[in-house]
Amino acid sequence: MPFGLSETTVRTIHTIFQQHPAIDQVIIYGSRAKGNYKQGSDIDLTLIGDALTHDDLLQIMHEINESSIPYLVDLSIFHDISDPAVREHIQRRGCVFYQKIT
Repeated sequence: MPFGLSETTVRTIHTIFQQHPAIDQVIIYGSRAKGNYKQGSDIDLTLIGDALTHDDLLQIMHEINESSIPYLVDLSIFHDISDPAVREHIQRRGCVFYQKIT
């Protein structure tokens, strides 16, 4: 179970991401990437893609919230993160969660 997530949860999230061609990559960070998560920990994900917009983020969040995923998902677009400490943490400790197949 990568990042403490079931295969079903990972597959569900990947299926949502595959429907959005503007997503090039998704990085997981926070407790799930560090390995110190608890059973109910949220899933921190940041989307990477030059063409991603706020509307894309809202649509993807809606699709995740409507899915059967039993966790809170904290979703962001990496190029919109203004806090340098958060950006540095993601770059240093984040792990690839999804990669678009080209």
